[in-house]
Amino acid sequence: MLRPLLASLHIVAAAAILPATANAQPYPSKPVRIIVPAAAGGTSDIVARLLAMKLQESMGKPFIVEYKAGAGTNLGSDYVAKAAPDGYTLLLNGISMATSQVLYPDLPYNPLKDLTPIIEAAAMSNVITVNPQLPVHSLKELIALAKKNPGKYNYGSPGFGSSASLSGQLLEMKTGAKLTHVAYQGNAQATNDHLAGLLEVGFVNLPVALPFVKSGKLRPLAVTSATRSSLLPDVPTVAEALSIDYELTGWFGLLAPAGTPNDIIATLHKASAQALADPSSRETIVKAGAEVVGGSSADFARTLRADTERLTELVKQSGASANK
Repeated sequence: MLRPLLASLHIVAAAAILPATANAQPYPSKPVRIIVPAAAGGTSDIVARLLAMKLQESMGKPFIVEYKAGAGTNLGSDYVAKAAPDGYTLLLNGISMATSQVLYPDLPYNPLKDLTPIIEAAAMSNVITVNPQLPVHSLKELIALAKKNPGKYNYGSPGFGSSASLSGQLLEMKTGAKLTHVAYQGNAQATNDHLAGLLEVGFVNLPVALPFVKSGKLRPLAVTSATRSSLLPDVPTVAEALSIDYELTGWFGLLAPAGTPNDIIATLHKASAQALADPSSRETIVKAGAEVVGGSSADFARTLRADTERLTELVKQSGASANK
């Protein structure tokens, strides 16, 4: 009697396992969306499209880039934070995440708690530029002019909390100069107004600034990174130009909703790291004026936390607010 009973129990157990096994499909089993919370055409767009192309090639399913711009990248970020944590809705965002909470007190999501970092894809400097109509040829001259005329000279940025606005705030705090910040909804209009002379000063993403610097339409004074850019080797860093402690580098990384299974995060990290290590990927990112970062998911999480702490303090000291 015992053997038939045991045999029947084995059959029942096997039958119970079969549906779960049948339903457990390898990831990804359908298209994956990468949300870019900014307008098309910027550096985040370049990085997102590159990753989407490479991940689609290596993982065998479509990776589709979608744009959800607004509220300083918070519209798209909140959308991903509230998405199902199943690996099919991802976020490609930048350093603006580090200041979202301090700039937007009513932020409906927490960047540190509601999103899981996967990989830091790329980092880039900003270039401090002036319209050639402004008669300054060095950063020292610009600072001296701004101190003599507090608030007279304008600079634009793609929005509050962007690396451009943060670069400007940090320079003001470190030097005591006063410029007037004008926030735009993206790089395009800010760049157009800078080229037209409506904005005398710019803190422009290197890939955006590069063609205008080379054509003489903008005059470069310094880069905001810790070291000089290989693309503009004759342009000093802010630290070099002014002999002060100054560094601000923007970055872009891939994230998923909090609660996404660890194995999916690991799969995405491995595939993304391989994509970024490809020589063609590096060439694309360098030509865009950025540098490949890579590293582990934990590395990216540490960068996000460290920049959140550092830049939150900067924003508080500057008194900046997205609601002003």
